Amino acid sequence: MVPSILIVEDDLTFSTMLKTWLGKKGFEVETASTQAKARKQIGTRDFDLILSDLRLPDQDGLSLLSWLREQGNQVPFIIMTSYAEIQSAVRAMKEGATDYISKPVQPDELLKKIKEAIHQEKTPAESGKEKNAAQTTHGFLEGESEEARKLYNYVGLVAPTQMSVLINGASGTGKEYVAHRIHQLSKRSEKPFIAIDCGSIPKDLAASEFFGHVKGSFTGALNDKAGAFEEANGGTLFLDEIGNLSYEVQVQLLRALQERRIRRIGSTKEIEVDVRLISATNENLKEAIAKGNFREDLYHRINEFTLQMPSLKERPEDILLF
Repeated sequence: MVPSILIVEDDLTFSTMLKTWLGKKGFEVETASTQAKARKQIGTRDFDLILSDLRLPDQDGLSLLSWLREQGNQVPFIIMTSYAEIQSAVRAMKEGATDYISKPVQPDELLKKIKEAIHQEKTPAESGKEKNAAQTTHGFLEGESEEARKLYNYVGLVAPTQMSVLINGASGTGKEYVAHRIHQLSKRSEKPFIAIDCGSIPKDLAASEFFGHVKGSFTGALNDKAGAFEEANGGTLFLDEIGNLSYEVQVQLLRALQERRIRRIGSTKEIEVDVRLISATNENLKEAIAKGNFREDLYHRINEFTLQMPSLKERPEDILLF
């Protein structure tokens, strides 16, 4: 049976080009220029996949996606968006989109994503072989469960951006691995990945660990020392258990993130730094904010994108695999 695709796109030239090209690739293709027309066509027949632009004349593609999911229609849905609208693509993934593709669209990449979306329901053995092969390439087992698939879809989505990421999850769920994977898939992958366990740093040494110090600035400062921000410059700084930081260090951290400058303890010289921050916690930071233990402005700064680590009981299919 020939797979059917509905293209929802108001640029008629682009829409016609896609329809012709996908038709030659063996798909049955229909088009709609507005969300209203798309709803009518979806009401009259079933499609194997919907490819929708984010920007439409009546409502955006997210509204069409929400409407479909409210109807209980789980048809694979790929959203087309510009790189500047990456946060909307993030929202689309969280609302149930199968995938997204950036404009200008690369035909080979689009064809690959369409085939993957349509043929998601493979036999477990076939799916397992492919996933294991993919996982072997970076030496870590990610799992085959639906929860794992969603998590690493989000990782792949946010990695190329500059967003700060907050990873929530219990101890032992692999938060540092996920942070490292985001770094590997980002444009900063050739630069350092520096990990700091905020729970193991004595409170009086936290500022020195982050920002460094100059010789003689405090008792025990026997030499100049570069902090984690300097070491991670150009790359990624991962702060594990960020909820353990003292209020004073939170203030200093917020300033460094806002101004992209740090000053070693005991120095008057400011150093420009360019780091992407990934944080992790097993605490409820919103509760910590309510209690006055964590700064709300820092929370918003570190939490442009949230990843929730599933526990093993939420992904029982992965237990034997692990």
